[in-house]
Amino acid sequence: MIYKVLYQSQSGEVPVRERTQALYVEGESVRDVRNKLATQKINIEHIVELDEEHLEYEKRQENFKVEKL
Repeated sequence: MIYKVLYQSQSGEVPVRERTQALYVEGESVRDVRNKLATQKINIEHIVELDEEHLEYEKRQENFKVEKL
């Protein structure tokens, strides 16, 4: 499965919507994705499992890239 992770790059700050970034990670579950990102210094806001339709939409975006962790 591909998951979309919404995060802030500054782990110690309060989340601000305008600074929210996204990355895409392949994993077996939300917990698996969190474990893969545990060493990153980011503040994870939300993790969304992408269904086929949503994944196809995201693939059309210019910044779509599945991270290899």
